[in-house]
Amino acid sequence: MRLTGGMSPAGMKENQMDIFGILTLIGGLALFLYGMSVMGAGLEKMSGGKLEHILEGLTSSPLKAVLLGAGVTAVIQSSSATTVMVVGFVNSGIMKLSQATGIIMGANIGTTVTSWLLSLTGIEGSSFFLQMLKPSSFVPILAMIGIVLVMGGKSDWKKNAGEIMLGFSVLMQGMTTMSGAVEPLADVPEFTNILTMFNNPVFGVAAGTLLTAVIQSSSASVGILQALSVTGAFTYGSAIPIILGQNIGACVTAMLSSLGANRGAKRAAFVHLYFNMIGAFLYLTLFYAGNALFHFPFTNEVVGVAGIALIHTSFNLFTTLVLLPFTKGLERLAYLTLPLTEDEKEEEEDVFGILDDRFLSTPGFALEQCRSLVSRMAEMSRDSFLEAMTVIGNYSEEKAREVVEKEERIDTYDDKLSAYLTKLRSEKLSYRDSIRATSLLHCLTDFERISDHAINVVECAEQMQKESLEFSKKGKEEMAVYGNAIRDILGRTTTAFVRSDLALARTVEPLEEVIDGLNKEIKKHHMKRLRKGKCTMELGMVLSDIAMNYERVADHCSNIAVYMMQLKDTQLEEHSFTDQLDAAESAEFTRLVQEFGSRYEL
Repeated sequence: MRLTGGMSPAGMKENQMDIFGILTLIGGLALFLYGMSVMGAGLEKMSGGKLEHILEGLTSSPLKAVLLGAGVTAVIQSSSATTVMVVGFVNSGIMKLSQATGIIMGANIGTTVTSWLLSLTGIEGSSFFLQMLKPSSFVPILAMIGIVLVMGGKSDWKKNAGEIMLGFSVLMQGMTTMSGAVEPLADVPEFTNILTMFNNPVFGVAAGTLLTAVIQSSSASVGILQALSVTGAFTYGSAIPIILGQNIGACVTAMLSSLGANRGAKRAAFVHLYFNMIGAFLYLTLFYAGNALFHFPFTNEVVGVAGIALIHTSFNLFTTLVLLPFTKGLERLAYLTLPLTEDEKEEEEDVFGILDDRFLSTPGFALEQCRSLVSRMAEMSRDSFLEAMTVIGNYSEEKAREVVEKEERIDTYDDKLSAYLTKLRSEKLSYRDSIRATSLLHCLTDFERISDHAINVVECAEQMQKESLEFSKKGKEEMAVYGNAIRDILGRTTTAFVRSDLALARTVEPLEEVIDGLNKEIKKHHMKRLRKGKCTMELGMVLSDIAMNYERVADHCSNIAVYMMQLKDTQLEEHSFTDQLDAAESAEFTRLVQEFGSRYEL
């Protein structure tokens, strides 16, 4: 085969090597970004929404907000994820802008942990300890442990831990691959010439901003810079503007997240942007002014992976220390950008604001938000039915209207929560989170049905009032006992759900069994009175309807208690609860049935 174009075989070989080097670089970058994604997802699953709840429960202390923001970001390894969560918190009214400002500052500090982890690739030394700190030594061990945990782990905790280890291993392997692929560029004059433009701070900041804006992760873009630093083409002077630009580029994620959110959330995103822009301006001004006066000797020195981590950390610490006393100023700047509108001043709290789509990427926290709303719904359902019971024999239009209004609010809760949980279940959930989401869907359906039965009871009370019907003395006594049992089971179920009290939940099923017996006995006694002519057919129909609604409410309480227990024991089956009790549990169940039976005896 004849070569054309004057290219020698050696030249072609060199060209092929360049192509394969580029492919290796792309492959390394893909591994690096994927590893970071997997590790972050594993860390988020392991936190199970707890870290986000720590953020949610902040005080107004700016310093505490900074420390918590740094801590949470260091754990989940993503300042973008933390900032997006904060935007969601502000959007839903959970958090004020003053709290969000401190967390945003802390998130910038927390994200520097990743660059220090990546700096392990630059460790040099021949001692055994230093050799073991090199990724080439410990990453294979970590990867093996990770794959064993992912494939063989029985619990979610082990699988998540394995996922974190695998993600970190892939990330470090990608970093090593990228570093190896770009190393030959050190001898390419064209590459070195291109990089000289970054000595201009404007070009450097622009390049860092663009890179981070494209890949949506400051940690990842700093990692790419660390990989490129092995070429020896970057100096401290050229790296500083790029790293500052990378921090500005990290704001793009929060800005995009705020699109479609309320003005408060947009202000939180602007605080993030202003924080990094002002910090970059101050840092660059001091650096270049200081260099002009004192001629820093390190400016033209080649920067390594650890040097980049140091610049990244020093910038974020500097910016936080300088701007922390001026958090109110950053807030004012955000309000100047987006002033308060008249609607905002008059706006009432939206309880459903916490069902924010931004939280779907953190399922553990999203489920906790849903659970807090289902708890509100549970208490409303209980109160609705208890109010309906007071209307029997004492009908009032006002009380009846209150029950109807509560039922309408509960229907809204049901619609909003069902839609959100359905959307959440389409996300990639851990097994336990999937079970929790399913359980919440079942529970909110049962709570909604309880409020429906409250409406039915009110309608029965209205019929009694219109037709001047009244229970006999014996009928009143029996319905009072029945009503007390229903109040008890409603109170136990609601309290058990709101407080996640499994011990209390276990007392619901024995009480439900007693209520089943009460229902049958009351109907039997009513039939006797009917045969003796002590009760009318019309009143008997009303009593039967009320008793049936009472019994159905007890059934829904039983369902909720069993769903709670299923979260603890996923093998538990709803429709054969009593058959699955062991000897000790069965004895306790029997004891409770006897206790409730004597308490609610007709």
